[in-house]
Amino acid sequence: MADAPSDRWTASSALTRSRLAPNPGPMSLDGTNSYVVAAPGAGSTVVVDPGPLDGEHLAELAAAGRVELILLTHHHPDHTEAAGEFHRMTGAPVRALDAALCLGAPPLADGEVLEAAGARIEVIATPGHTADSVCLHLPDDGDDGSVLTGDTILGRGTTVIAFPDGRLGDYLASLRRLETLGDAAVLPAHGPVLPSVGEIARAYLAHREERLGQVRAALAQLGPDAPIAAVTDAVYTDIDPSVRRAAENSVAAQLDYLRGWA
Repeated sequence: MADAPSDRWTASSALTRSRLAPNPGPMSLDGTNSYVVAAPGAGSTVVVDPGPLDGEHLAELAAAGRVELILLTHHHPDHTEAAGEFHRMTGAPVRALDAALCLGAPPLADGEVLEAAGARIEVIATPGHTADSVCLHLPDDGDDGSVLTGDTILGRGTTVIAFPDGRLGDYLASLRRLETLGDAAVLPAHGPVLPSVGEIARAYLAHREERLGQVRAALAQLGPDAPIAAVTDAVYTDIDPSVRRAAENSVAAQLDYLRGWA
């Protein structure tokens, strides 16, 4: 890959570099990490989550090398807003789990193995954050490999279940699946790179179990049919108002799980 002059670039792993999009916020943390995947000496790149429609950001991604393929981890606009424009800029096809997001190519399939930019990319469907969430495993990235996790695992904080599109039962199953990847590095769409997806997945599972216990306790006090707002007040006692809606969404997902899944 060509050298990138911007200080928004990070050498995220042996096969990837990431560029931070200029879209910080309560839900996007510092912004969206757009990844460029390419093996050393490769004549092309794969871009994952081109992010918001920002001309400088897209120009920098395009300048990193000839774009062979554009991949999307899920449909949220902080990941996909620029996909159409980036497709027009580069001519590269856009692929995602949801066919509605694809341009010039078929949707991704769970278990599919892509060979692009000199890299092997294994597609892992990981519903939960959203129904169409997907992670991308790079088994040859360093000694233990890496996995681009989108919003399924973040670099810090916890993932929101975008209920009813996302479901907690699906999310727990996806975390257990990611746990099997062991010490693969986590390349998240928000926040810093983390070691060992297996350890992180176990920590996420433990956190979810702790939250479910708190929701059960709230229901025991408030009654089994307690409304979402009341349970949110009981469980999330010190949240910032800017993420209140996200907290209520998570509570809705937990109530759905407790009342229907488990």
